[in-house]
Amino acid sequence: MPWYASIRHSFEMTTGKTIDSVRRGMLARLAACFRRFGRDREGATAIEFTLLAIPFSMLVFAILECCISFAAQEVMANATDDVARQIRTGQLLKANITKASLKKAICDRMEIMVAKGCPDLLVDLQKFTNFQDAAAVTIPRTSTGAVDGSGFVAEPGGPMEKNMLRVFYAWPVMTDFMAKAMQNAGDGKTLHFASITWQNEPFDN
Repeated sequence: MPWYASIRHSFEMTTGKTIDSVRRGMLARLAACFRRFGRDREGATAIEFTLLAIPFSMLVFAILECCISFAAQEVMANATDDVARQIRTGQLLKANITKASLKKAICDRMEIMVAKGCPDLLVDLQKFTNFQDAAAVTIPRTSTGAVDGSGFVAEPGGPMEKNMLRVFYAWPVMTDFMAKAMQNAGDGKTLHFASITWQNEPFDN
């Protein structure tokens, strides 16, 4: 039996000292499995799609969210312009305009995009002596960031008087992960806003 001075131990060298055949077979099969997995490309597409599905879905929903919100903003802007034109030309007479009728006139033109009755719609119609005063008007806000409509009125001017119509709508952000990026009206909503300032025509003549 040879003596190994470096480790101060001796080993019996016989043909019986071999690696366990069962363990050697398991290692060989495991190595073969890894080699086959590395060469196999049949599931590569499924794995790649799984990895890309989440960011791709987020991108698609973000695009849809922005497109729908932009479309609603344009519908509201067109409705505001249409109602303002009727006031400017005298089709909507001063005596017949109330806050409720003004809101209904705009809401009827918006219901294709918003909930029935336009529950989050706010309108403000004021008359001014000059355009400088109209330009100085600001948007009142509550502590939560929502528009404070408590002081809004519906008081149009007469012929040749200056008016400003402002319309606000708190549009709900439907995609949760977009809420933080888009909300500016509190409670997960983004503010849609349209404003028109004009001088009435001499419609009494």
